[in-house]
Amino acid sequence: MEKQSTVHRSHRVLVIIGFLAIIVSFLVYAKNDEITVTPAAMPALNNLAIATYAILFISFGAIGWGIYKYYKAKTELPDSSIGSIISNSLNTKRAKQIFVISAIGYGIFFGLTSGIILYKPDINATDYGFPTPPHIELSPCCDLPGYMPMIFAFFTEHVGLQIVPLNLVLLVTVSFLVGLNFALSATTFAIGKNAGKFGTFGAVTGLFVGCPTCAGTAFSMLFGLGASATGITLFLTSYEAQLQTIFIAISIPVLFVTPFIMARKIRKAQDGSCALEPKQ
Repeated sequence: MEKQSTVHRSHRVLVIIGFLAIIVSFLVYAKNDEITVTPAAMPALNNLAIATYAILFISFGAIGWGIYKYYKAKTELPDSSIGSIISNSLNTKRAKQIFVISAIGYGIFFGLTSGIILYKPDINATDYGFPTPPHIELSPCCDLPGYMPMIFAFFTEHVGLQIVPLNLVLLVTVSFLVGLNFALSATTFAIGKNAGKFGTFGAVTGLFVGCPTCAGTAFSMLFGLGASATGITLFLTSYEAQLQTIFIAISIPVLFVTPFIMARKIRKAQDGSCALEPKQ
């Protein structure tokens, strides 16, 4: 038991260190906002921008590995904890498929609505001052913490990427949480066949928070903030990007808490009947 607790702590440490590294890198880079940008300063800024993205992706790896190892530990040695209930609810082929499909699908939707994925059939990238595609460049300065450095990449004159560090973090985080909510919702539906109204309640709760971008997108479309005639947000200004980010960030606590609520309901249903064994 002591060894298991030590392993779980090491997994949590990886996740915590990963998020702390992201926050610190954002705050450190934000100090460049006070630097006078000159041609002589650009090489140093570009190197710092590259280092920032390197830290970001290493942090993603640490967080992902910590979560995966925690999941494996909980499925190999299950107990009655909420973490174990969530892990074992995902430990079925159907739940994994729902998780992957919903997370990737939402990630693509998020990318379009947040301006990460750019598609503008009626305007060329060169109209915005970019060289003829294919082209990629760093924009190292200057904006609020988390909004710099930006990466612009154009594969054609109409298709490209606009990567903002904070939006990239939100894309990964929220897509994971949406996938988790949808997968747990499927489990509650299955349990609901033997648990009365519980399955419907739990599943609807998870699905209700399954589209945190929708509120921000609807607001943007309503007030004409960065929305094209097709409803896809493109070439966002700094203000529009920050507004969209705020809408999505507000939803994270709800997305995070809902799986715990559903897991408690799953545990209650299992305690009132025969424990459900995950189907491999």
